[in-house]
Amino acid sequence: MTNDPHAALKSAQKEAWATFSPTAVFTLQPAAALVRFAGIAAGQEVLDVGCGTGVVALTAAELGARVTGIDLSPALVEEARTHAAHSRVPPVFHEGDAEQLPYADNSFDVVVSQFGHMFAPRPAVTAGEMLRVLKPGGRIAFSTWPPEYYMGSMFDLLHRLAPPPEGVPSPSEWGVPALIRERLGPSVERLEFGTGDMFSATLGVRHFLARLEATSPPMRKVLARLQGDAAGIASFRAEMEALIAPWFRDNAVKQSYLMTRGVKR
Repeated sequence: MTNDPHAALKSAQKEAWATFSPTAVFTLQPAAALVRFAGIAAGQEVLDVGCGTGVVALTAAELGARVTGIDLSPALVEEARTHAAHSRVPPVFHEGDAEQLPYADNSFDVVVSQFGHMFAPRPAVTAGEMLRVLKPGGRIAFSTWPPEYYMGSMFDLLHRLAPPPEGVPSPSEWGVPALIRERLGPSVERLEFGTGDMFSATLGVRHFLARLEATSPPMRKVLARLQGDAAGIASFRAEMEALIAPWFRDNAVKQSYLMTRGVKR
């Protein structure tokens, strides 16, 4: 990775994403939806890119698939390995980079990612790697946050307030079907899209925001940038509350997401 222009960013991400673990519980049902959408079945070789605590990998393994998960964060990989001890077909988890997958060409029947690969800084490189390790005729499937809904809007706000290195796009761009078609390119056919909703239980907008401030790496990055600026922090929190409020109802925040599925030529 010595020639990686974003090595410093990835090093910071390794540390930052360790705080995500408490939030992973809310992704359990979306994980099942993605596994079903991807058509994962027993006996298939599956790769979960940006696997986090392993919720998608473990869901697929419970169906009898042979699953490998990879994530940049060593803390999340370690938690995924702990969860795997209770799986009937334990996945194998590796620490690694979505832009430099340590697997041979044409290794997997299915490659999936749930809100993971979208944080890699170079979409073209990430898409190329995911397709490289996928067998011809195999399926690529992933879940992402469209910019028109709450989570995508939040990432756009955070991207504006704490800009990454020049040229690194907002993760929400992976939620735009036209851009997805462009990024996957002619190597993928039968591209299809679906939608789903994730619900995060909370007592209110401010409770939800407090949880985000404790667990969301992009959120913590913005707050660190505003440290010492009381007015700036207050303004940021007010903007976040305004973003969250329309999606809060019945003690839950609704987070709509996009699912993408295609077949490698």
